[in-house]
Amino acid sequence: MGIVTLDDDLHEQLRKASKVTCRSINAQAAYWIKIGMLCEANPTLGFTEIIQREMHAAGVTVPSLSGAA
Repeated sequence: MGIVTLDDDLHEQLRKASKVTCRSINAQAAYWIKIGMLCEANPTLGFTEIIQREMHAAGVTVPSLSGAA
């Protein structure tokens, strides 16, 4: 495990986002890093498609909202 240096503005955004998502600051940073890596590795996929694939790979059943009004 290493140390990552972040500028103050990015750290503040991490702190704020972590409160919204109920994650620790480190977990929020790890999430952003993972999603960023997946987006770079799969540039033709959108965020939603990437999340759906990750959920499926983890065995999470996500209910469909199709047909919902």
